[in-house]
Amino acid sequence: MTEDTPHEILHPRHWKAARGYSNGMAATGRLIVTGGIVGWNADQVFETDDFAGQVAQILRSIVEILHEAGAAPHHLVRLTWYVTDKREYLSALAEIGAAYRESLGRHFPAMALVQVAGLVEDRAKVEIEATAVVPLVAPAMGGMTAVTVEHDNPANEDAANDAPAQIAPAVTKEV
Repeated sequence: MTEDTPHEILHPRHWKAARGYSNGMAATGRLIVTGGIVGWNADQVFETDDFAGQVAQILRSIVEILHEAGAAPHHLVRLTWYVTDKREYLSALAEIGAAYRESLGRHFPAMALVQVAGLVEDRAKVEIEATAVVPLVAPAMGGMTAVTVEHDNPANEDAANDAPAQIAPAVTKEV
């Protein structure tokens, strides 16, 4: 667990640090799963054909869906990206990174990116599926709850150093 997530980041200590993603995450709680989200707005209208613009819209949409379940970006444990053009994705990394930090902060769940031949929506250049877990918090005995945050995993320390800090709730434990 880190200050950016209540979940455990799975990163073997002898591995090079992952930048912008986690290799794995462990979580216990209420599971939230999205469908494949494309870069259209709430009215199912694409406002842009720009790759990074579609990513920005998708990430905003994911945050809205998470909020419907009482979740937030720091609850994400996995993002699976489907892109129609790997080169277009790679050429837009700076803009994608800015959109990512704006919507999700410095939280980097396990991720996979897959290039596909096409998506169902013709204008879609990218589609993202999200999985989140909201920890279940048991009522504390005697009205006391201890709040702890563990900071012993070096994974993602250097990722997005210029991103604005995201305040994530700490893990609570009964005492």
